[in-house]
Amino acid sequence: MAKSRKTITNEEVSVTHGSGNVFADLGFADAEELQVKAGLTHQISNRIKALGLTQRQAGTRLGIGQPDVSKLMNSRYTGFSTDRLLALLNALDVDVDIVLRPRSDDGMARRGSVRVMEAVA
Repeated sequence: MAKSRKTITNEEVSVTHGSGNVFADLGFADAEELQVKAGLTHQISNRIKALGLTQRQAGTRLGIGQPDVSKLMNSRYTGFSTDRLLALLNALDVDVDIVLRPRSDDGMARRGSVRVMEAVA
């Protein structure tokens, strides 16, 4: 038997738009670093899948154990520095480019940002 869906009627629902960084939205002090690590970990997982590697094969290639590969594949990057995550991407034959540029001068005061993006091949 299928579950029925509830419909909310005649009630106001408050919606708050996120900043684009869930860690900042949750109030983490190191939100930017966590966002970068999450992005890098996601790219590592994508690359392992694209290469068709088992976790054991990936571990051998990366110089880490299968349990650590499993952690990365499940978006758990505790214990890995940003530098280490970048080195793991390099070991998976991924070139990493770091681009530095001044923000546009639009008069808005805001902090700089760091983004992890996958280039279209």
